Amino acid sequence: MPEQEGPLPGSSAIEPPAGPPCAPHGTARALHWFRDLLFSVVIAVILIVFIYQPVKVEGTSMAPALKDQERIFINKFTYRFGLGDIQRGDTVVFWYPRDPSKSYIKRIIGIPGDRVHIDAGAVFVNGQALKEDYVTDHDGISWPSFPNSDTEDLVPAGKYFVLGDNRAYSSDSRSWGFVPRENIYGKAVFAYWPPTRMGRLR
Repeated sequence: MPEQEGPLPGSSAIEPPAGPPCAPHGTARALHWFRDLLFSVVIAVILIVFIYQPVKVEGTSMAPALKDQERIFINKFTYRFGLGDIQRGDTVVFWYPRDPSKSYIKRIIGIPGDRVHIDAGAVFVNGQALKEDYVTDHDGISWPSFPNSDTEDLVPAGKYFVLGDNRAYSSDSRSWGFVPRENIYGKAVFAYWPPTRMGRLR
């Protein structure tokens, strides 16, 4: 009697399930491209809205560190969610206290509780001369101009003393006072345009 082909005793015959019909090669590639594009857009939106924001520098008050029309990224995440403290030397972006519709970019010189004094352009914080290798030309201005109390040079709680690096061409805390903490919304971290200026900011 001839042997019959079939499954071995004790084994099971399994027929592979029918899969969905394959999409044409071009359509599959288009779908993959669209998926990757959508994912990239979502990531970019998250980065821009919550973490990094591109801004354009206007003016020369932060020269030579930042030049007029230079494009930079600011980090909004660190300050917004309290993952990092605002420190002396940070270059920050904030809403101008006298006109909240305008944004300024300056350097943090004094933090809450500091005593800041400027003598003929030389900056002193808590009685110690501040080393400022980012300043190329001090303007010789003193601050406070006419101190009449023990609190004029004291940075109040929740506020900051800021200066531009280009002191002779900067409107800053010397003329309009301290910056409230809630006005500060970003830290300058990276310059990306023009390419010759690309790099991390300090």
